[in-house]
Amino acid sequence: MYAFSYHSPKTVRQAATLLGKNPDAKVLAGGQTLLPTMKQRLASPSALVDLGKAEGLSGIEVKGRNVVIGAMTRHADVATSAVVGEAIPALAALAGGIGDPAVRNRGTIGGSIANNDPAADYPSAVLALNATIITNKRKIPADQFFQGMFSTALEEGEVIVKVSFPIPSKAAYEKFPNPASRYAMVGVFVAKKGSETRVAVTGAGSDGVFRSAELEAALKARFNPKSLDGVKVKASGLNSDIHASSEYRAHLIPVIAKRAVAKATAK
Repeated sequence: MYAFSYHSPKTVRQAATLLGKNPDAKVLAGGQTLLPTMKQRLASPSALVDLGKAEGLSGIEVKGRNVVIGAMTRHADVATSAVVGEAIPALAALAGGIGDPAVRNRGTIGGSIANNDPAADYPSAVLALNATIITNKRKIPADQFFQGMFSTALEEGEVIVKVSFPIPSKAAYEKFPNPASRYAMVGVFVAKKGSETRVAVTGAGSDGVFRSAELEAALKARFNPKSLDGVKVKASGLNSDIHASSEYRAHLIPVIAKRAVAKATAK
């Protein structure tokens, strides 16, 4: 690990100021990706701006027809939240399946979304539920936020404050996890709200999380597992690595999606 300066601001404004003064600085949220990367000397930020003591960044509440989650809220807190479990049980289940207990008790929802790891779980929920990412500067719709592998719409000095999730009528998340890391080799989040159906896929795209037009079209007329019978997804543009080929991931996507829809319609 290379030398760096450490800052622990008490407010988001102080954090943004520090980031503005240190162009190479990185935000430290849960640190589940950043710190291991620094230990391997694959990243060398000049400074870390730790949001752990910044006011107003944690907590879960219902506002109107939305569940609003603070950026520094831990995965474990989302997983065990009575509010999330009642309003969006699919989101609570997703959080409970991230990594292991150590990861869930340190990792944060804001950190996961900002990092936009191509195999992370949360980005699929954000995209499928049509969430709004609220920063210290603006509100960013989910469809505009994720811009490619490890890339988002966040600008310099911009910090995620909270994420607002519209409450769906039906939703579920299923994934085919890597047996060691629990990262999604393919993860599919399906959500229905009114006449709109959204399907987001993580772990499979070579450019990160994406919405599946094929699956959404099949489920638009009828939100039912049988609607996905015979639906195929093209392998082009999908990730291929030592864990699974792009063709295998293309096969898995509708299979996992069908399981997610079955779970969403089970009650």
